[in-house]
Amino acid sequence: MKAGFVDKLLERLGRVNPEEVQTYLLRLVREKGFLEQIFNALQEGILVVGTDGRIVYVNQAACDLFGLDPAEAPGKLLADKVRGLDWNEFATGDGIVSRDMEVFYPRNRFLNFYVVPLQPSADASPARAIILRDITDSRKTTEQTIESERFSALTLLAAGVAHELGNPLNSLHIHLQLLERKARKLPAQERRAFAEDLQVAKDEITRLDSIVNQFLRAIRPTTPNLQPSDLNALVRESIDFLASEIKDRDILVEQELHSGVPLVDMDRDQMKQAFFNIIKNAFQAMKTGGILRIATGLEDEHAVIRFADSGGGISPENMGKLFRPYFTTKTSGSGLGLLIVRRIVREHGGEISVESHEGAGVTLTIRLPLLNRHIRLLEG
Repeated sequence: MKAGFVDKLLERLGRVNPEEVQTYLLRLVREKGFLEQIFNALQEGILVVGTDGRIVYVNQAACDLFGLDPAEAPGKLLADKVRGLDWNEFATGDGIVSRDMEVFYPRNRFLNFYVVPLQPSADASPARAIILRDITDSRKTTEQTIESERFSALTLLAAGVAHELGNPLNSLHIHLQLLERKARKLPAQERRAFAEDLQVAKDEITRLDSIVNQFLRAIRPTTPNLQPSDLNALVRESIDFLASEIKDRDILVEQELHSGVPLVDMDRDQMKQAFFNIIKNAFQAMKTGGILRIATGLEDEHAVIRFADSGGGISPENMGKLFRPYFTTKTSGSGLGLLIVRRIVREHGGEISVESHEGAGVTLTIRLPLLNRHIRLLEG
């Protein structure tokens, strides 16, 4: 609304008749409504905050980004509605401040925002506008580029690892077998002590060999052998495979397998490996006596599998590191389990997402494209 119109209205207010006042008020209402329509149509979030830290105005996009109620937010302290944003840091100074932030509620998003001082009018106190832009997609693109570069470096390293460690491990294994045969000729008491030491050495070689193979599987590009498969049956097989560990840990596994899920194109062995890694991670997070809920269903032309555990959850600072090579919160672990899971899911044309609140467990969701669904039309 133009300031000139308001000034002229105030000047003439004492000289106009009631009918003209009504006309001017209707015009004010129309122009205010028109401006609100424009601001609510913007994809960028807009917050206007007074020097006292209270919200003066908020548009719909900002409400969606922060989970605010547009009718209830005005007049409330910004610090109460957007926790973690220190308004005092931006409430002083005349320059424009620009920063990035990560939002965890109502959805995990990355935002860029800048704070602009607003010139106060005669009847209004100074205020500042916060302009918010969702940069989640561009940030993901950047992270994927960095990840691709990491994988290129790891692939080169893998060739060296396979060559430098694979051959010596095979040689050690063969020589241990020869020592085992010679040990059979020793007296019973000596043979027993020697056999225990020999078994320790064999177990350690097997563990090293497993680490090398896991590392290679995590980074080496593979082409899945896709076949129409029953997703629910694969979930049951994965649980049955871990039945003894489930019993030992006293863990309750609840299955909610949707009967209407059609066959899905997938490599059974690879996907079973992914499920195995996810379930093992959940067991380790819950220690003993937890609950793991596994559910399948349909969502947006995808088959969906959700794994929800009752463990301690993941802290916000660790959420962004979950798929980094060698990152782990466990005292013992390679940090490659989820990396392998994501590689397998992506090679199947699928998506993987993780939701967690510290102290309230983790929910990991896999979405796989349905059989014969080769393209998806995007809305124009």
